[in-house]
Formats: sequence, structure tokens, C-alpha cells
Amino acid sequence: MKLLYFAWVRERLGVAEEEVAPPAAVVDVASLLHWLAGRGGAYAAVLGERERLCVAVNQVYARDPTTPVGPDDEVALFPPVTGG
Repeated sequence: MKLLYFAWVRERLGVAEEEVAPPAAVVDVASLLHWLAGRGGAYAAVLGERERLCVAVNQVYARDPTTPVGPDDEVALFPPVTGG
């Protein structure tokens, strides 16, 4: 699974992207975020602010935490975007 991080998420994690192999129990966005937070350190801090995060799976906005994820997916984590 390829993870992409944008804006303050990238800055606080210190990485723009990474390849991960989550355990089989990671089947949706919610379980992925829980697994990532369990890595501790900056991951726990950043993912502790889930209300300030948006997620896209394969470039489609994942509004529901039960959105499925799989080992070949690209998952992006980013802050909400505003326009004007």
C-alpha cells in the first residue's frame, strides 16, 4: 500500500510518502488509521487529530471510515481544503 501525506500532515510526520504492508486486519480507512496511530510517535500525534484529516483512496475522497482499503491501494492523508 502506498501512503501519501500532504501539507501539515507531511511536515509533522517528516515524510511525503511511504510503502507499507499493513496486517490482514486492516480492511478499511478506520482500521488503517488505527494501525498507523499504533506506530506511535508522530503518527500517534497526527492521527490523534482525525477530525482534522481527510482521506482519499485511489484518488477518491473517502467520506466514510468503512471505505475499503487493500494492499495495492494508494491512500492519501491531508487536511481539509478550503477555497474562496
